[in-house]
Amino acid sequence: MTPLLLYDWGAAIMRWWLEELRYLVDVRTAGSKLSRVSHSDKRGGECKLKINYLSKDSSSRAKKLRANTSKGSKSIVLSMDDHEEITDEFKGVKVWWQSKKHHTDSRSFSYFPKTEESRFYILKFHVRDRQIITNRYLDHIRKEGKKMEVKNKERKLYLNNPSQNWSGYNQTKWSHVTFEHPATFDTLAMENEKKEEIKNDLTKFSNSQDYYKRIGKAWKRGYLLLGPPGTGKSTLVAAMANFLDCDVFDLELTTVKDNTELRRLLIETSGKSIIVIEDIDCSLDLTGQRKQKKEEEEDDEDEISPIEKQMKKEKGENTGSKVTLSGLLNFIDGLWSACGGERIIVFTTNFIDKLDPALIRKGRMDKHIEMSYCGFEAFKVLAMNYLYAEEEGELFQEIKRLLEVEKIKMTPANVGENLLMKTEHEAKETCLKRLIVALKEEKEEAKKRVEEEEKKK
Repeated sequence: MTPLLLYDWGAAIMRWWLEELRYLVDVRTAGSKLSRVSHSDKRGGECKLKINYLSKDSSSRAKKLRANTSKGSKSIVLSMDDHEEITDEFKGVKVWWQSKKHHTDSRSFSYFPKTEESRFYILKFHVRDRQIITNRYLDHIRKEGKKMEVKNKERKLYLNNPSQNWSGYNQTKWSHVTFEHPATFDTLAMENEKKEEIKNDLTKFSNSQDYYKRIGKAWKRGYLLLGPPGTGKSTLVAAMANFLDCDVFDLELTTVKDNTELRRLLIETSGKSIIVIEDIDCSLDLTGQRKQKKEEEEDDEDEISPIEKQMKKEKGENTGSKVTLSGLLNFIDGLWSACGGERIIVFTTNFIDKLDPALIRKGRMDKHIEMSYCGFEAFKVLAMNYLYAEEEGELFQEIKRLLEVEKIKMTPANVGENLLMKTEHEAKETCLKRLIVALKEEKEEAKKRVEEEEKKK
């Protein structure tokens, strides 16, 4: 067998191998994962292991395992201990991975010299299999390693900071918290057919990197979520992020001064992420009305004194966003949009008629998803979520009649509020009856609104 030593001896080619494989060699076919190693920590004299999950197969083969927590990882992860060996198989080829460590004296001058410890892996295989190992296996573990790293990392929710906070020590363009939203497609109040359509579209996009490269398009996709308030647009974004294991960047346009700042924010986003602009119809005036408003303000300024003009200028010099429609369009599908790899851009709106057609056309917002009022199929999901209640009895039939026959419009948010148990021991029937009463009241209110509109005419 020919040993392939993955260790940084200082030689250029060995450094290249280590940089390429140090976070990839942990990935094994058939669910077998090895540990991942970083360089020695010179300050503490101890190595910091960056390790991923070991599958049950790998755990059962290794006699000793190392457990560690890694910054940015979801939980405790396992790896092979030192001097352990595990086998792997790829395309009928068997390989052997060994975990090793090496002690070297510190090169820095000190009266109290310390010993540095480096951990590395040795990959062994038969000479006859060299071609498939170097051409295909190493690329396979690289790709699988990235997938495992994304799956295991702690996902984050980002919010853009105002530009005056971008400078200074330890200041960033984005602030973040851990993304812990529990929404999934299973708990989403939506028709099953529509949910499957969205999931299939997301899966196809996520697996189409080579396809996008072949057709010459940036690896990104736009989604426009439209519908009345309370129909679950933000919940759908969270479900999409959990489905694809993506970070979420919540972009607040009103804090962005101009198009240049918008581009700088885009550059700072990571790959495999969802960029969200919620209520884009309210965020900025991206139509021709802004120019008209500016002209009106200039006419008003003609009527005030020069001193008042100067005070107003100093006070409001840096207020308001100057992001233009052109700048936002370039943000979505301009040259800068190709930076960062896999990316999804989501706009949410309550009033699609207020948006410029150029902003939401196909190619920018590739898929339009209408979030409608609660139907009976969506109600069944909510009933299971809130009450663990399945379709049965007269109460379900009455709710079905009100939603499908009477065509009463109520948002999933309102339906969920009526299904929510007000006390710990409240009965399911009580919650369902409360919803029926609310639906009938909504019907009466809808009639009154129609009558009032007819009187105005």
